[in-house]
Amino acid sequence: MEVSFKDIQEARNHLRSIVYKTSLVHNTTFSEMTGNLIYFKTENLQKTGSFKVRGAFNKIASLPDFQKKCGVIASSAGNHAQGVAMAATAYGIKSTIVMPKHAPLSKIAATKSYGAEVVLYGEVYDEAYEKAKEIQEQSGATFVHPFDDEEIIAGQGTIGIEILEDLPDADVIVVPVGGGGLISGISIAAKHIKPDIKIIGVQTQNLPSMAKAIAQNRISTVEGPATIADGIAVKTPGELTFRIVQQYVDDIVTVDEDEIASAILLLLERAKVVSEGAGAASVAAILNRLVNFRNKKIVSFISGGNIDVNMLSRIIDKGLVKSGRKIFVNALIPDRPGTLGQLLNLMAQTGANVLSVAHDRSTLDIPLGYAKVKLELETADKEHVAKIKELLVQNNYSFTIQ
Repeated sequence: MEVSFKDIQEARNHLRSIVYKTSLVHNTTFSEMTGNLIYFKTENLQKTGSFKVRGAFNKIASLPDFQKKCGVIASSAGNHAQGVAMAATAYGIKSTIVMPKHAPLSKIAATKSYGAEVVLYGEVYDEAYEKAKEIQEQSGATFVHPFDDEEIIAGQGTIGIEILEDLPDADVIVVPVGGGGLISGISIAAKHIKPDIKIIGVQTQNLPSMAKAIAQNRISTVEGPATIADGIAVKTPGELTFRIVQQYVDDIVTVDEDEIASAILLLLERAKVVSEGAGAASVAAILNRLVNFRNKKIVSFISGGNIDVNMLSRIIDKGLVKSGRKIFVNALIPDRPGTLGQLLNLMAQTGANVLSVAHDRSTLDIPLGYAKVKLELETADKEHVAKIKELLVQNNYSFTIQ
């Protein structure tokens, strides 16, 4: 069975009273940065904080009563888990979700709060999937696949209809890709409504499973390191989604971890949008890969906002350092009264804000009669950092800056 535009229309009728029609928001800052008209489809503001609730509700609503009585089981890095848990609870169905051991704590807690039993297993989605299938065989529950399923794809495809209702002359839709369910649904709907629209997928360079499958014209399993875009960390794409992507998707690009992290920070600071790594991947691609587009109306799909606050904090800190807005100065000073005050006064002259001070005189690499001071400074930009360096050199400090 293949997924048709009619299937997506029927899914939309099922979902009208259940999911939000999320906003399509034009952003001036990102438009000016790219020379295009950039719009964000804000599924980070959807119920459960992700688009996944669309497919999950559509699938569970379609189950016959005898399957509902046996309960459902799913595997997920977090967003599909929450969608299935919410949908199952709404229908009074028992749900079991197998999640990777290192899934974000926020997603694990949210999945439990929606009523699911959570089993933690494996390092990535694919290992959790195998465990879920094992449990399913033992329990007789219905397995709800996160992407390689007709009803799931049809549910996600409702987004394509919404985008072109709000922006009929959109030129490009940029979509994060894991297993391919989202981009399959969007591309079927969007290409039916506007055949000349470009659909571009984005994967992390750490796990470019669909990109590799398309390049090789066959599905294979990709191994790779962990990624902050956990929502698209899929080693093996789906068979159904692979065929749909081959037919409807114009291109798939990849982005690296630093580009995703920078996009998360830019979205937070310049667009006031909280996005998880998978959602920010589309923005990372627009900023770093789709540089040949000019004066086009481009929709960036923000697939979810379920980012762990500890991860977000680390991304913010790293981003501040990378942009020259936070630095660490390691300086040697004479170990006598007043020298630390002199160094701090010097930093004050530059307008830098001192966030923390660490003072050490005992480690072996410090010469006798000296102390090592580590200053954490809040700075304005890289030009400000250069002025601090210049002033330290002028005052004969031995120092390094991180």
